[in-house]
Amino acid sequence: MKKEKVVGLEGSFAVAEAVRLANTDVIAAYPITPQTHIVERLSEMVAEGELDAEFICVESEHTAMSACVGASAAGARVFTCTAGQGLELMHEVLYIPSSMRLPVVAVIANRALSAPLSVWCDHSDMMAVRDIGWIQMLAENNQQAFDLTLCAYRIAEDSDVLFPAMVHIDGFYLSHVIEDMSLPEDEEVAGFIPEYEYPFTLDPDKPVSMGCYAPPFIYPEAKKAQEVAFESTIPQILETWKAFGDRFGRYYAPVEKYRMENAKIALLTMGSCSETAMLAIDELRAKGEDVGLIRLRLWRPFPFKEFREAVKDVEVLVVLDRCVSFGMGGPVCSEVKSALYDQQKKPHVVGFIGGLGGRDILIEGFEYMIRSALEKVKAIERGEEIETEMIGVRE
Repeated sequence: MKKEKVVGLEGSFAVAEAVRLANTDVIAAYPITPQTHIVERLSEMVAEGELDAEFICVESEHTAMSACVGASAAGARVFTCTAGQGLELMHEVLYIPSSMRLPVVAVIANRALSAPLSVWCDHSDMMAVRDIGWIQMLAENNQQAFDLTLCAYRIAEDSDVLFPAMVHIDGFYLSHVIEDMSLPEDEEVAGFIPEYEYPFTLDPDKPVSMGCYAPPFIYPEAKKAQEVAFESTIPQILETWKAFGDRFGRYYAPVEKYRMENAKIALLTMGSCSETAMLAIDELRAKGEDVGLIRLRLWRPFPFKEFREAVKDVEVLVVLDRCVSFGMGGPVCSEVKSALYDQQKKPHVVGFIGGLGGRDILIEGFEYMIRSALEKVKAIERGEEIETEMIGVRE
């Protein structure tokens, strides 16, 4: 493990520092709360000569992603960032880099979607883009936001991958909070992220067609090829995380476990609230309860194998969603149930929704979910139907 310096940085500046260390060529972004500090810091870096990159001031997030598509197709290493409604305005274009195999890197400072208008964090923007064909990872703190942004470049640009990658950081909880973190030297990052050479670079002297019109006789085959390629990216993701850990001492995994030894009850979380959930697990363990925590680090492609292995001995799985899938409950809970559907041995899955619009979930909230889940399992065993509960809602 190489020597690193410890500094105090807010999450937005940590992301910007990772983009600088990755020697990014083109940045196209539009400011929106709570992402604005990322793009502000990057614009300062370019203006002051800290980063030799083209900074494109665009008029909207739709244009930001469009500019990234063009720059990436021309062979540039690119970056963008957004949040909430900005991600929704970008939505139309998000399918293009994944379908055209352009390794764009984006960081999303997760924010609740309107209406009513909110600038605070939940995962409704993330869940709205879960099926766009991007590799998607989640950070729990500023160190992870920095690390995963670096990893995103190496993963996306791997010749066996060539898919865009998205890193989710919780708005305000990470983007605006200062934490101590370790930063590697520039040459160490240069040794981790190789020089980028896009194999299908747009060149007027060697014209190629990209994103062509596809009639019905070829469109399904194109989508099948994209799906097969996307599912095959997990080995490269694992290789990158291992290489990062070997170099910098911090290892990541698609599904990460906390105090899961002999756990019969497991709580599943995503994002920054996982660290509060760890405190709740510690308190319950101190009382002699066999509970543990599972955190999803990799959201897309969904890590079926690793997830099923993590819950194979669990009797009750408590899933926290920070988003509502209207008419369906929680989207993460729905996907977890789908992942376990054909398994002979599987836990009871009980879903909760919390933290909407940035409302805090305290230690007591996680303890409540676990206690309540056990009562709901008894109801299930009696043949009763249960509904997904939204916690902490005033009557």
